[in-house]
Amino acid sequence: MNAKESEELMGNNAARFAPEAQGGVDVSVVIPCLNEANSVGICVSKAMEAFRAAGLRGEVVVADNGSKDGSIEIAEKLGARVVRVDQRGYGSALRAGIAVARGAFIVMGDADDSYDFSEVPRFVEKWRLGNDVVMGNRFRGEIKPGAMPWHHRYVGNPALSSLLNLFFHTGIGDSHCGMRGFTRAVYDRMDLRSAGMEFA
Repeated sequence: MNAKESEELMGNNAARFAPEAQGGVDVSVVIPCLNEANSVGICVSKAMEAFRAAGLRGEVVVADNGSKDGSIEIAEKLGARVVRVDQRGYGSALRAGIAVARGAFIVMGDADDSYDFSEVPRFVEKWRLGNDVVMGNRFRGEIKPGAMPWHHRYVGNPALSSLLNLFFHTGIGDSHCGMRGFTRAVYDRMDLRSAGMEFA
């Protein structure tokens, strides 16, 4: 959806510092991939450049679900660490990528260049302010024409986001945004097990 990400926060705002990075890595960007040769390189490059520009100790982990189009080679050439995931599914790929990620903070996003990985430092800033979960918000950025069906944009997503806020007081503006950041500790507590899109 080429939406410029803007953060919605959840977590402990009382803590004003981030935990120590693990293995010398502040943030891990985890990207699930299946035959995304046309765009995975763009995603990896944006994340790597964002690390350099912000002075972050970062890594990109591409969790590949069986690509046959050169996606793996492109990602590795640009400096990403590729983990091959045999079990098919969006959730399976993300779980495997997160399992090997070394960062204390993890940002996930798709390999089709629908999310702007140059925004990763903004997610990290919110983590360092003590937030355990940082959500992107496509409605505060740019949604390309045709990228989101009108009934999702004006009915489904706003309605479901409102319900979540009503029952759980999350303050989330876009509950279906696929670019999300979270601490390793909070991810482990979630105990997510879904193999498919339900993971999201």
